[in-house]
Amino acid sequence: MASNSTWTAKQNKLFENALAIYDKDTPDRFQKMAKHVGGKTVEEVKKHYEMLVEDINHIESGKVPLPNYNSNGNNNKGYQFMDDQEQRMKYLKLQ
Repeated sequence: MASNSTWTAKQNKLFENALAIYDKDTPDRFQKMAKHVGGKTVEEVKKHYEMLVEDINHIESGKVPLPNYNSNGNNNKGYQFMDDQEQRMKYLKLQ
């Protein structure tokens, strides 16, 4: 399958979803993740995962500072973020 090394926002979201679906004990995990993402080879998905793990390790070791988000949840791009508690509360209200 032809692909390239850049990842679209949609592919990144599909990758994140695939991580939640296919845990480390899933047989053929990266093959399934590549199929879920679409347009990426198994090798590209593995590399993307390895880069994510490296980034997480750097953040957890204090090598990368966390971003300074505004307290009201808005950033300069107009996106609004909710923490886990806010998301759970919103979900429960919709039920």
